[in-house]
Amino acid sequence: MTSTPENPLTVAVLGTGIMGAGMARNLAAAGHTVRAWNRTAARAEPLAGYGITVVADAAQAVAGADVVLTMVLDGAAVLDAMEGAAAALRAGVVWVQSSTVGPDAQAQLAALAREYRLRFVDAPVLGSKPAAEGGTLVVLAAGPDDARPVADAVFDAVGRTTVWLGENSAEAPASSLKLVLNSWVLAVNHATGEVMALAEALHVDPDRFFDAIDGGPLDTPYLRAKAAVIQSGDYRPSFTVEAAWKDARLITAAAEEAGVRLDLAAAGTERLRRAVAQGHGAKDMAAAYFASFTPARDGGRPDPTQG
Repeated sequence: MTSTPENPLTVAVLGTGIMGAGMARNLAAAGHTVRAWNRTAARAEPLAGYGITVVADAAQAVAGADVVLTMVLDGAAVLDAMEGAAAALRAGVVWVQSSTVGPDAQAQLAALAREYRLRFVDAPVLGSKPAAEGGTLVVLAAGPDDARPVADAVFDAVGRTTVWLGENSAEAPASSLKLVLNSWVLAVNHATGEVMALAEALHVDPDRFFDAIDGGPLDTPYLRAKAAVIQSGDYRPSFTVEAAWKDARLITAAAEEAGVRLDLAAAGTERLRRAVAQGHGAKDMAAAYFASFTPARDGGRPDPTQG
């Protein structure tokens, strides 16, 4: 089945947080019929203004759907949502699983899909809130060939690129690649926070740091973006510290299981834990910057000479 204006897909979106809301809006804008569910119902209600049907429970969302798209925090939340929808799931539905859950949880979800005879597509996405809202996510996908036409119609609406990694989603190639990519994202985020904190502590104008690396191999757009968050003190999230900490734990656990020692990832996980403990969990992941200072300070850039 393919999506055309005359024959749109019916897509159930389970999870309408920072990422899921943007994806739901783009699916509706592409002409698909979208039903949205979120555990905290108030977060889904604004989607009604975009022609999306907001429903009270997951079973209502998936009833009669061609595609179920899951985008919630972690594997346990995905499992809970799908088990809540189980009574209304029909055999053969394409399940696009886009939450970052790691290979172990992904294997549990693939098993659930087999139990309910769903066509399971492991499809985590690379990108944060701006990409989700702009329909420019990078989709990493693995799943059965017969699910691809339907899945691609969804991916075309939410992303700019789809990287297909094979037919066997049970081997979790997409979820594994997502952890590799996120390990790099988190490393750059941590390095940015530490550079900005060190500049504060040594009374260095961070703009001079950027002058020195401008246009060279050490300069990156992501470094600039996260440094701008810290400099502005505007921590409205494109991806939260809490979610980053969850991903960091997945990365370190997967590495340990594979017999690989990731010293930087382990240290970064601890930085995120401290930032959450300091009360920054709901802020943009750049707020891990505050883990460099004791005691913690809210708001904009702290003064490390005080306290």
